[in-house]
Amino acid sequence: MSQPMNDRQLLRYSRQIMLPQVDIEGQQRLLDGHALIIGAGGLGSPVVLYLAAAGVGQLTIADADEVEISNLQRQIAHHEADLGVNKAASAAASAQALNSDCRIHVVKRFLNDAELLEAARQADVVLDCTDRFSSRYAINAACMEAGVPLVSGAAIRFSGQVAVFDPRDAQSPCYACLYPPNDQGDEALSCAESGVIAPLVGMIGSFQALEAIKLLARSGSPHGGLSTFDGLSGEWRHFRLAKDPACPVCNSRPL
Repeated sequence: MSQPMNDRQLLRYSRQIMLPQVDIEGQQRLLDGHALIIGAGGLGSPVVLYLAAAGVGQLTIADADEVEISNLQRQIAHHEADLGVNKAASAAASAQALNSDCRIHVVKRFLNDAELLEAARQADVVLDCTDRFSSRYAINAACMEAGVPLVSGAAIRFSGQVAVFDPRDAQSPCYACLYPPNDQGDEALSCAESGVIAPLVGMIGSFQALEAIKLLARSGSPHGGLSTFDGLSGEWRHFRLAKDPACPVCNSRPL
């Protein structure tokens, strides 16, 4: 059973509470909420920090990698003193320094399919902050089976995208509708091979955090489609996505 906010929390989150789309009820939902964040790198860094700062009560952060010096150009949850430290643990420490009330669980390994499904079932929203198609497909499948909303992000070079998939809505597509598994492209396309401009991951990760907060607080309507950003032109484009009736992942859900 959730605990009502104390005076300190009411003051801390006052700038959100004064928003009519959030109010006391929405902030309480954030405090009672649980977000699963998979990947604590460029996208995961702003996601972890903003969700903790906004008052999401429980975070689970999963990442098997360790902080390297090349990460520090963009992965703002990590610092020079964190070199060689597991990224999930490093990001958790940064989030805890922002908000000591946030309950944070650290997973320092890759999750297999069964572990992903169990972790998704325990969460209220899942944020995919990975950079591999194989991981994205596995996370998507777990969220679809668990019936938990998924906020997916990607960033490379000067381009980024965010998509929201909500299996609670029978009309909602899934990640496999957008990118069919046989059209996954270059599995090796990542920041390490292709490069990325530093603030881009901050913008995309922050957008992911915003969509997750809207889902948890039930504030307004999540975007529910695909948003793409061109960092060179500064142009955002928004697309409505249709469910693929031939999708091997979500086509078994009723229309």
